[in-house]
Amino acid sequence: MMAGHPNEASPLGLRNVPFAIHVGANDGGYNRNRVAAQWARKLDDLRRSDPGGYVHVAELHAGRGHWMDLQDRKAIAWMEQFTRVPLPDRIVWFQDDVTHARFYWLAVPTNQPKAGQQIVARRSGQTVTLEGKHVRTVTVLFSDAMVDLDRPVVVRAPETPLFDGRLARTVATLARTLSERGDTNLAFSAEVTVTLP
Repeated sequence: MMAGHPNEASPLGLRNVPFAIHVGANDGGYNRNRVAAQWARKLDDLRRSDPGGYVHVAELHAGRGHWMDLQDRKAIAWMEQFTRVPLPDRIVWFQDDVTHARFYWLAVPTNQPKAGQQIVARRSGQTVTLEGKHVRTVTVLFSDAMVDLDRPVVVRAPETPLFDGRLARTVATLARTLSERGDTNLAFSAEVTVTLP
C-alpha cells in the first residue's frame, strides 16, 4: 500500500503474501497515518504468533504528507527479494466482507462462503490438517506437486480423521481448477471434500 491503507479489511489472509505499507506520517486524510500504524501493529502481532508467515514492512515516513518525495520507492527493492509460493504448506483463509469460494488449495461450495468463516490448513508430507470456524464443508485440492498421489493421503481435523485413502486424478478436476484461475500452478488433478467437526 502506497499512501493508503487497507481500511477495515482483515490481515489474516496475508500469511503467505509479503505486504508493505508506506504512508507519510503527516498524511491524516482518511486517517491514513493512524490506520497504517494500526496495521503495522496488527501485522507485527501476527508475525510474532506465526513466525513462518506475515512477512511485512510498514513505514510512516517522518515529516511527509500524502506525497512522500519518493521515499516509498524502497518498496520496490523490498518486493524484489520475494518469489511467489503458489502452494504454501500453511494457509490462513479468512472470509472478510468480500467472500470467495477458493483460496490456494482449498475450496468451499460456491453457495456457502460467509463473512467471518476461517480455515487454517497445514500440509505436512501426505497429511493435511484443517481447523475451521463457522465453516463445515471444505474441499482440499491436490496435485502431484503437493503430495504423492500414488500413495494415500490423510485429511484430518486436529483430533479427528476425516479422510484416509488414495485419490483418483481426473481430467475433469484438472480442467475445472485450471479454468477457475487460468494458472497452471493452481491446477489440481484430485480433490476430496470433508465435513469439519
